[in-house]
Amino acid sequence: MVRSLLIILMFLLCSGEVFAARDIQRLPDPRYTGRITLEESLAHRRSERSFQTAGLTNEQIAQLLWAAQGITERTWGFRTAPSAGGTYPLEIYLVKRDGVFHYLPLTHSLEKTKDTDCRPSLTRASLGQDFLGDAPVVIVIAADFEKTEVKFGARAQRYVHLEAGHVAENILLQAEALGLGAAPVGSFWDDVVKAVLDLPYAHDPLYLIPVGYIK
Repeated sequence: MVRSLLIILMFLLCSGEVFAARDIQRLPDPRYTGRITLEESLAHRRSERSFQTAGLTNEQIAQLLWAAQGITERTWGFRTAPSAGGTYPLEIYLVKRDGVFHYLPLTHSLEKTKDTDCRPSLTRASLGQDFLGDAPVVIVIAADFEKTEVKFGARAQRYVHLEAGHVAENILLQAEALGLGAAPVGSFWDDVVKAVLDLPYAHDPLYLIPVGYIK
């Protein structure tokens, strides 16, 4: 009963227009060279939980999302992270002040799905981890398990969770390469996050990753 009331409350707090018509924004092309090497990103990466409020540029956002699930080979549709059987069950969402956005890898673009700042609700859904509300963006890794279950059955559970880890590390290393801080968050009420972001029925949240300039 308490959980049901909490879901309803969070939904109302984060209520906003859900876009029926497709509101799509093309992102800047990703860059293939950066200011530091991969080895330097690995050496300096740390989980950061103290963020400035300054927003990120479209170029930074584009680079982070490309690192998560960007297309790296057009013929076969290969992406930046490996996927069991090429099933690609993961869905990436971006939460920021002006709404919630769904990343579309094939066109490297964002589709707006909600016209509300849901970061405060994500803070409450993650048991009061305030830095989620402070960060200018939160990247949400969700999964459609059925895409992998069709090919691998029950073992899909393992494969999908492993894949989420691959994607999360890509995001963390890309953030470091951009001079940003980030932290992977796995402690949250799944059903509450799903409700406040209005995720489709098949998209189950696995990770929340706040990203921003470090204080």
